[in-house]
Amino acid sequence: MLTIKNLHVSVEGKDILRGVDLVVRPGEVHAVMGPNGSGKTTLAYTLMGHPKYQLKVKNSKLKISLDGKSLLNNTPDERARLGLFLAFQYPVAVDGVSVEHFLRRTSSVINGKSSMSALQFRRLLSKEAEKLGVREELLRRSLNEDFSGGEKKRLEILQMAILRPKYAILDETDSGLDIDALQVVARGVNRVLRDQKNMGVILITHYQRILRFIKPQVVHVMIRGRIAESGGRNLADKLEKQGYKTYE
Repeated sequence: MLTIKNLHVSVEGKDILRGVDLVVRPGEVHAVMGPNGSGKTTLAYTLMGHPKYQLKVKNSKLKISLDGKSLLNNTPDERARLGLFLAFQYPVAVDGVSVEHFLRRTSSVINGKSSMSALQFRRLLSKEAEKLGVREELLRRSLNEDFSGGEKKRLEILQMAILRPKYAILDETDSGLDIDALQVVARGVNRVLRDQKNMGVILITHYQRILRFIKPQVVHVMIRGRIAESGGRNLADKLEKQGYKTYE
């Protein structure tokens, strides 16, 4: 279980999160929706341990834990080893490091697959890439170098499939995608969820459109650094009709 309690976070002296409580159980998909500046990406980066995001302890009740283990003192790489994964809104390019090399090295560190030969890993990677519609040619190129927006997002989902985290945070995976690319990425996420039924997901988004393809069990509305309302899928329909102004 991924548990967040009384989470207060500041960035460069400015309060962003003002007491977030959230519990995600294995196999659950939680959508976190909200307008720009509401704190959604801050939540994602804080969970992964980005040093820019400063925790503020309120009444000593702050808690971020994964399967009962506190993550408060863990570095981002340690959190990844424990089973946390972040798909970036804007994936960065890494010149000179191929996708295959990056994923083989990362998988070795996180999943302990160092005993897998290069050939075995290439076969595994090719199989997962084919499932997700990632062209074989991209696996040999530098990570995200000259990739389209859709290719970058599909590669994030491929990383998730290979690394098999316990909990995945998808930070605006739908950002910058046209409807065709969105459907391809959503199908990829759903395929990984079918293969890894116990994976929990926090899906961060502005819009309802991705929720037509990836069905969350719970929808949360984040406003000004707090979760203003939680509910089922019908809450996303309400937001589509009324917008966020009713929470302002």
